[in-house]
This record gives sequence, C-alpha cells and structure tokens, in this order.
Amino acid sequence: MKALLVSFLLTWSVISVGQVNLSYQKPDQSILNLAEAPLAPRISMDNNGENILFLYRSNYKSIDELSETEMRLGGLRINPITNIGSRTTFYTDIKMRKGREGDPQDIKGLPENGRFAYVSWSPNQNYAAFTNTTLKGVELWIVDINSSDAKKLTTDNLNANMGRPYTWFKDSNSLLVQTLPTSKKELIDPKASVPEGPTISVSEAGVKAQNRTYQDLLKNPNDEYNFEQLALSDIKKVNLDGSSYNWKSTDIYQSLNFSPDGNYILVTTINKPFSYLVPYSRFPSTTTIYDAAGTLVKKVLEVPLIEDLPQGFMAERTGMRDLTWRNDHPATLVWTEALDGGDPANEVAYRDEVFQQKAPFTAKKQSLLKTKDRFSGIRWGNETTAIAYDRWWNSRNTRTYLFDPSNASKAPKVLSDRNYQDVYSDPGNFVTTLNAYDESVLDLNDGKAYLIGDGFSDKGQFPFIDEMNLKSQKTERLYQSAYTDKVENIVFALDAKAGEFVVQIESKNEYPNYYIRNIKKRIAIQPLTQFENPFKSIQDVHKEVITYKRDDGLPLTGTLYLPTDYKEGEKYPMIMWAYPREFKDKNSAGQNTSNSNEFTYPSYGSPLYWVTRGYVVLDDAAFPIVGEGDDQPNDTFVAQLVGNAKAAIDAVDAMGYIDRDRVAVGGHSYGAFMTANLLSHSNLFAAGIARSGAYNRTLTPFGFQSEERNYWEAPEVYNTMSPFMNADKMKTPLLLIHGEADNNSGTYPMQSERYFNALKGLGAPVRLVMLPKESHGYSAKESVMHMLWEQDQWLETYVKNKKKEAPIETTETIKN
Repeated sequence: MKALLVSFLLTWSVISVGQVNLSYQKPDQSILNLAEAPLAPRISMDNNGENILFLYRSNYKSIDELSETEMRLGGLRINPITNIGSRTTFYTDIKMRKGREGDPQDIKGLPENGRFAYVSWSPNQNYAAFTNTTLKGVELWIVDINSSDAKKLTTDNLNANMGRPYTWFKDSNSLLVQTLPTSKKELIDPKASVPEGPTISVSEAGVKAQNRTYQDLLKNPNDEYNFEQLALSDIKKVNLDGSSYNWKSTDIYQSLNFSPDGNYILVTTINKPFSYLVPYSRFPSTTTIYDAAGTLVKKVLEVPLIEDLPQGFMAERTGMRDLTWRNDHPATLVWTEALDGGDPANEVAYRDEVFQQKAPFTAKKQSLLKTKDRFSGIRWGNETTAIAYDRWWNSRNTRTYLFDPSNASKAPKVLSDRNYQDVYSDPGNFVTTLNAYDESVLDLNDGKAYLIGDGFSDKGQFPFIDEMNLKSQKTERLYQSAYTDKVENIVFALDAKAGEFVVQIESKNEYPNYYIRNIKKRIAIQPLTQFENPFKSIQDVHKEVITYKRDDGLPLTGTLYLPTDYKEGEKYPMIMWAYPREFKDKNSAGQNTSNSNEFTYPSYGSPLYWVTRGYVVLDDAAFPIVGEGDDQPNDTFVAQLVGNAKAAIDAVDAMGYIDRDRVAVGGHSYGAFMTANLLSHSNLFAAGIARSGAYNRTLTPFGFQSEERNYWEAPEVYNTMSPFMNADKMKTPLLLIHGEADNNSGTYPMQSERYFNALKGLGAPVRLVMLPKESHGYSAKESVMHMLWEQDQWLETYVKNKKKEAPIETTETIKN
C-alpha cells in the first residue's frame, strides 16, 4: 500500500507554497545505500557455546504490515485477527550451526514465508521453541537441535496478545501453551457500536492518583469488553509429539513461572475492575501456586487496582510484591514488602524487607534481610551465600549486600555503596552459572566469586574480569582487555573456573563478532561468528571522541565524524545530535562512556548518514543537566542546555572543521524537546530537527522524564522548560517529525501538532511531518526513507546552503 501525502508544503525545487500530492520519497543514493544495507543475523547460543541459532530479519517492516488491523487497549497494541502484538518484530528465517565452526545451515521443515518470534531454548538445550504467525493466527513450532528438523506442535490458535504464549516444563518434554478460548465472543467494532450512555470516571476527596500520561488506555465499556475477550486464554499442556490436554480453564493469564524443581508453578491472573487511568499491569491481580498437574496448592496474593501510589519514582504499593522463586532451592517462594508504607517521603531506617517461604507454603514466612533503600534484586548462590541490591533514584545511590540466607540475624555486609551514575567506580556484575535446576546462580569457587565490568575510566575503556574473595572482600584482576584500537565486551562466562568466556570484539570498521577467549591459557581467541561490515562506504571515515569543557568547567565529550570527502582547510556544515541526561553530581556527569573504536553503525535514526553528504557530525554530544545537593537538575535546565551546546560548537570550531554559522541540532524524544528549547533560547543554530518530542509540559502535569515534582509544585520549571510556552522566541527553521500512533508516555502526537500550530500562528519557519501508523520509533521502510529524505532536504536548504538565497519560509504541514 502506498499512502499519499496530501497537505500544504514547501516544494524544494521552486520558491512557492502550494497544495500538492506527494508520495513517499527516498533520500539521496549515498544515504540510501547505507539505509538499505542488510542486517547481520542476531544469534541465540546454547549455554555451552556449542550450538547457535542465527535469526534473520528485515531492516524494516512495510507500511502494509503497519496498516494491518490494530486495537490499542490497556497499554497493549494487538492484532485482533492474528492475536499477537501488532508491533512484534518478526524473524524471516532461522538457521543453525552445530559446533563452534562452519557456516549456518538450513533447518529442515521450516514454513515458507515464516514470521517467527519468541525463540526459546528448552531447559535441556535439545530443542528450541518459537512461534510462527500466519494470516489467521499464531502457531507453536520446535526445532530438534540434534536432527536440525522443525516441527509444528499446534494450529494457529495461540493467544500471544499478552506476550510470549508458552512456557517450557522443566523436563523439556512438554510446554504450557496459552490458546484462544472456545468461549471467546465476537469483538465490538468501536466505529459501528452505538453508545448506551456516557463514560463516567470518579475521584474521591483526598485520594490522589498522580499518574503519568500513559497512552493506549481503556476509554469506555466497549474497550473493557474487547480487552477482556482478547486477553482471555485457555492453558493447555502440549507434548513434543503434538498431543495436548487442557491444563487450566479460561482466564486472563499475566505470567506462568515454574519453580526450579518443576513441581510447582506460580500463576498470576488479571481481574476486574479494569481502569481508564493505568495500563493492564496495574489492574487487580491474583497470584496462585499450582502443582505441575494443575491442582491448586495455595492462593498467595490478591492485589487491588493500583491507581493511587504515593508520589515519586521510588513509590511502591504495600503488601507482598515481586514474587518469584529462589533459584538455588527446589521450591521456595521469595517476595518483598515495603517498610515505609511504599511512600518515599517517609523517613525510616529500612525501606524494604525480603521474605521467603518453602514448599508446601504453610509455615510462617521467614525474613531474609532488610535493605536501607528500595530492594532491587538478588543473585542467589547457595544455602549460605547470596548477593542483594538496593537502589534510590533521588540520590542515584545503589548498594550491594553479601548476606547469609540461612541466618537472618547475621547482619549483611555491604560490598559497595556508590552512585550508580559513577561508571568509573562500577565494580561490575557477578558472574552466574546454571545449577542442577537449570537456574542462574552465583558462580562460586571455594568462597570466591567472579565479576565482569565494562571498564570505563578516565584513560579509556578496558573491560575486565575480577575474582572477589567474599570473606575478605578483596578482589584480584584476572583479565583486562588491552585493546587500544578495538572494543572487547565480555558477554558471559562459559566456564569461569576454566577461564572460558564469550566476548564480542569490534572496531571502527570491523562489524561486532563473537569469540571464545580463555583467560587462563595463552591460546588464540576462537571466532564464533564472521559477520562482514555492511557499511563499506563509510568504513574509513575519520572518527574520534573529543573532550572539551563547559563554561563552568564540567568536562564534556562527543563523537566526531568528518565528511567522507573531507579536505583539510575547508570548513563544513555540522549536525549535532544529542539527548539530555540528569545527574546529581558533577563528577558522574563529566565521565566519558564513549569509545571511538566502537563500530560505526548508522541505524535508521542516526545522523551518521550525512558524512556522505559533506557534513561534520557530532554524535552523542554530552548534554548533562546537573543538580547537586538539594538543587534539582531541571531548576537550571535551559541554562545548562545552552551551555552544553555552546561548548560543543566552540570545541569543534576551534579544531578548524566547521563554519559555525551552519550548524544544525537534532534529537529524538527528549532530544527533540532539547532541540526545541535550544532554538528557543539561543542563536547558536541554523536549523533544527525534532522527532517525536513533547513540547508542552503542562500536558504531562504529574512528572516527566526525571522530574518527580508535579506542575503545581514547580510551575515555573514546567513553564520555563516548555518550548510551547516560549514559542514567541523561536525564529530558527525547525523540522518536526512525529509518528501518528506514538505510544510513548507523554509524547502524544498532539504535542507536535499543537506546537506546530503555535509556531505557525507566530510566523516561525516550521514544517510538520506526521508519519501514518508509526509509533515512538519508526519501523516501516517507506516511513524511514521518507524521514531521511525530509531531514536531508531540510539540512540542504537551511544549513548547507544557508548563505545562498533561501526559499520562502513556510509554516505549512506535510502529512505523510
């Protein structure tokens, strides 16, 4: 299907404004060659690194695919015909390699023109399951790893509307599968139905429900009815020979989670009443334990509708939460309870307490530990060793605790207590291994554990592997990457005791590939993949991470690219692309996490394409917004934003590369918000590109991004930061692009439409492009190519050729 663009627009070849029909456009061939380069497959590796599934996919969907029937209900986007998420990314082919060498081979029996998703290895690694979506529904298939044969297990009657529609039994011989219920009723066509009355919502006095601006919520009784019909499933036990029987009757199943020994399963279902204020994840729910045969063991928890949490990012509901299984026990339930009433405003010694209860779940609950801040997870080890974490957003602090699960009276040891934004001090993540239950647990070796770290420092990035003595808490460095011309990321341990790890190595012009490195044996690394660089035309582009300082002395960085046809001494136009980030201290804000040796990868939203069009590109320019102590970052947002931009332009200008009068700025989402603010509050730029942003913060009155305060607590902050409120100051050409089906919290398409109308009314040079069917990120090939064309034309007109006679400025809208 080819959509036509019908609107008022500025045609790029004539100085006139008129109403024309315009189909989807393609960018310059130099950009097109990069944008259409084939993707390397994703890989899914077994736990031993012996067998690999290669998952092939297209770069983009088509506008036809995006135009398939879609219903948006309770925070979900559903194709009601096929009963799978309407935005699901499908694989088009699956190949397999047995062993660590050789080329991927075809899998026998795969369906033609498949649309594959939800790939998952069986616990014993002998099989891999996946779904195939047909024109009518979703099927379940498996691949026999030993024979390389694919086999269909079910008809196309799975219900994948809530996510992955199956779960492996622990014995790998069967799967629990969510299927469409035979009692499913016909859906109500929202356009054809006649309302029986108004939709009424009620707020009780004193009950605050300060929820963020969620999208795709239920809106009326018809939505409630359709959501229920699409979410209801039967649960069947399906054996590998294709035989099946009913396991549980019809309900709205949110999650199914087997105990490590496979004898119990934790089942969470969603209940009524549904809500028009929050997504389905906050609807009432019931969590129940069944045995493997489906017999009720215990109803564990009933959670009411969650519409009125306390204010703040660290707010939680009261009662049991985060129910899961203890990985190192056969069947022990673990959960958390808030000790502060779930309200971060309450001052208490401990925020959370973690409990456990062993099968058969009749004994009194046992306390495991208390955390000073909000509990954020556990890495289980053995009966006497586990690692717990807490986190507090307001201070950006995290702690790592070493504790003894068998002795709650024994105080845990704090292994680290640090600012999680301070990447230079990051000790790394503990290495895990699989135990007898096929669950991830700490890889322990005679009282020692292993850590893998990213290795960022003021001297560069050098990923590492450490060994920690848990008794003394002393660490020994076992390995540190020594590359200065490449990047080596340590992915996971195959056998930490033997020193065998999977790593990924890349360079500026070498595509990321996987290898096996043995840190104990001085042998060459063993390649697992050999993907080639699909972007040969820019493989030799000059690339470097530059460092510079803001006026207040804060160190900043950005990744600088020179044009492919760069000639020394010439001055070029520049595109700066960025995304603001909030910090609570200058030390963390000034740290460098960019690496010039990373592979040069021009993804669809990247500005890198324009090195082929004669532009200098400053990508990922650091835009920290700092608020130390009691100060909030957003209190001085605009001033810091402009300071970051000026420092970046000054730095590249001082290097002699650019004409500072021909600089563009751009960004996506919060980066679009940044762009509009920079054009409103500075004269640094010739033009801007703002994609899928929010421009009026009063439309997100109960917080946005990292702002916890509501509008009535900080009206000056909301108004000052809103480009919409400052539209009268904006005179720089701005290209606005937005997906008509944006589902991101706060970035309603209306944000761009209303901002455009304000700028148009005030005579500002602006162009609005609304992409049909697109969400917060863009996926149809037609949309992406047209977006690239729009950006290219905008930059050529208002940046590269700024000093030439410019076309008449327009404020007309283009809808595409």
